Amino acid sequence: MGLFFRNDLHDDFGTWPLLYTAYGGIDVGVILAVAREVGSGDDGAFWDAWMAAGDRIAAEAEAARVTGRPGDASACWLQAAICYATASHPLYGRPVDPRLREAFKKQIAALDAGLALRPRPVHPLRIPYEDTTLPGYFLPAEGREDETRPLVILTNGYDATVVEMYFASAVALSRGGYHVLFFDGPGQGEPLIEQGLALRPDWENVIRPVVDFALGLPGVDADRICLSGWSLGGLLALRAAGGEPRLAACVADPGAALGLPPHMLDGLAGKAVEAAEASRLVEAGLEKLIAAKPGMRWKILQRGFWVLGADTLGGFFEASRRLDAEETLGEIRCPVLLTCAEDDPLAQDAPAIASTLGARATLLRFSAAEGAGDHCEARNRSLLNRRVLAWLDETLWR
Repeated sequence: MGLFFRNDLHDDFGTWPLLYTAYGGIDVGVILAVAREVGSGDDGAFWDAWMAAGDRIAAEAEAARVTGRPGDASACWLQAAICYATASHPLYGRPVDPRLREAFKKQIAALDAGLALRPRPVHPLRIPYEDTTLPGYFLPAEGREDETRPLVILTNGYDATVVEMYFASAVALSRGGYHVLFFDGPGQGEPLIEQGLALRPDWENVIRPVVDFALGLPGVDADRICLSGWSLGGLLALRAAGGEPRLAACVADPGAALGLPPHMLDGLAGKAVEAAEASRLVEAGLEKLIAAKPGMRWKILQRGFWVLGADTLGGFFEASRRLDAEETLGEIRCPVLLTCAEDDPLAQDAPAIASTLGARATLLRFSAAEGAGDHCEARNRSLLNRRVLAWLDETLWR
């Protein structure tokens, strides 16, 4: 039994919107209402309830637009986007579930509608990348849209899309006086769902064309560009900072150098690697064992295989081993902020990374007593954003 939802996995996903309430997201009452509607239902019931909530709020948005209340319409569209984004998480995996595609299309359409109705409209952008493009948004500093300001580039990790990154970080940074460029790369959002692009470990080769694109945006101070990543994006940001010298700062939330810690696998990581190397028959047995545990099934067989482009357990662990920023830490030349939440296993290596980086690093700890001890400080995200902004002000303006 979770905090709001009866199913623990549903509770993990269904409480994500708590991160966003301070930045125009849905209120707690909406989450509670959805949880009651889901009850003891399955992933389909979870999807149905969140989609219905999104549709109700989207109808309010359209009514507000028609009656000449663009501010209310914008707020409602953005809240609807959160509902659609939350609906799809349990459905991750290949082949891509049609319901996931529907939820994704609706979340992006709602985000676009909400941002377009801001006093200074924000429209989707396409960032050139290899033989395709990546979806992105440029959110100028609030009240300073026409000024030359530092830019923060936001990068996602393993689970979220641009919708969730907008609420988790972009709004606070824009209010704090920074231009913000946020995007989804390979293994994330549209590139994963619509283009089938798997996550790649050499994130510097993703960030390089993003920085190229950013330098052409209005008001961007080319000498003050920061890359900030959350969740697995913290590792990706560190990896990219080692290969992109144009970055003036880097934020890793949390500070992590290796991709998948043992806690995610309930101690099966070593056994799985051994099995994959020993025989496919044993590996198949372990896949059945993993499939019997809903949380592990989602983390590995659904999300992991899909995001990393793996077809077997051995392929999954081989791909996860390549998610490694340790080898490029020595190449980082810019100041780095590393977060370390008390109860977050993904942050366990942050102190060691800070030691490796030496004077370039600032280690920022968050405690359970502050209500910010969990992964990405999810239950007190506003505290994280205030402290990150203070560090950015000191680092990029001094």
